[in-house]
Amino acid sequence: MRKGIAIAGNLIVDTVKVIDTYPENGMLATITDVDHGVGGCSTNTIIQLAKIDESMDLFACGMIGDDGNGQYVVDMLAKHGVNTDGVKVNKDEVTSFTDVMNAADDKSRTFFHARGANAVFGIGDIDFENMNAKFFHIGYALLLDAFDAPDEQFGTVMARALFTAKQKGMVTSMDVVSENSDRFAKIVTPSLKYCDNLIINEVEASMTCGLPVRKDGELDEALLKIVCESLLSKGVGKLVVIHAPEAACAMDKGGKFTFTPSLKLPKGFIKGSVGAGDAFCAGMLYSLYKQFDIEFALLFSAGAAACNLSEFNSTDGMKNVEGIKDVIALYKRS
Repeated sequence: MRKGIAIAGNLIVDTVKVIDTYPENGMLATITDVDHGVGGCSTNTIIQLAKIDESMDLFACGMIGDDGNGQYVVDMLAKHGVNTDGVKVNKDEVTSFTDVMNAADDKSRTFFHARGANAVFGIGDIDFENMNAKFFHIGYALLLDAFDAPDEQFGTVMARALFTAKQKGMVTSMDVVSENSDRFAKIVTPSLKYCDNLIINEVEASMTCGLPVRKDGELDEALLKIVCESLLSKGVGKLVVIHAPEAACAMDKGGKFTFTPSLKLPKGFIKGSVGAGDAFCAGMLYSLYKQFDIEFALLFSAGAAACNLSEFNSTDGMKNVEGIKDVIALYKRS
């Protein structure tokens, strides 16, 4: 019997630096705090899931370099009870790393990223034959070079990976990285027809469809609905979930649309936003795995994201199920 969640994708070490403001070219910014932690879809999301429910069966798949950062990633995963048999070591590449700049004045974040071993991690590094997970999640599309590569039959290698997981009987889902490019339609779209549950942010959703989700800068519920419909028409099998700072929404294959505002967090609550999208994703994966109704699933995922915002790095803020429910009870909008 299949059980648990396997997450394949980016394994990254983050150095999060809090700066007073993001400077213009040639100008100086002051670093006021430095934090070291893990990052990336596989690492962030799976550790957050482990913190939500320590009884979960969780399986990490990815690639690290034969270096100190790689050992740090494996140690962090093992510390949280994650199975690391699917983490491959590449002696010719460094472990991927990111320098994250968190601006204290406007809470914006900027990333300086080295792809490293993540760039060569490919479908052949995932042991689908012996994988016994119930759910298979992969991310980030647009930041996994070998999976973003073209595939003659499926469009991209990531689409082939999702197809393979479905053929093995797993429920599939994916996540995307936000980047300023025109690659979304070409790279993301082929995977959608093999993706049961798509969990992405509003920028990624808009870029994939070529449709706006904002009107005069404001998130627009009617536009979100149109984008959900577009993503489902491109092949998503069960559910489209879109999250944004202001709210989250979902639409199922039957066309049921649900919209939920984010929690109303007090001034001073937010320390950083690194990993907030991964935290939302972890909350949604857990909700889908536990078969929560979609209204509560969106609220629970917003609560998980809020917990993440309470700390500077990508995992320290996450709480267990009851802790997330407490945060929801405190800050849910009336």
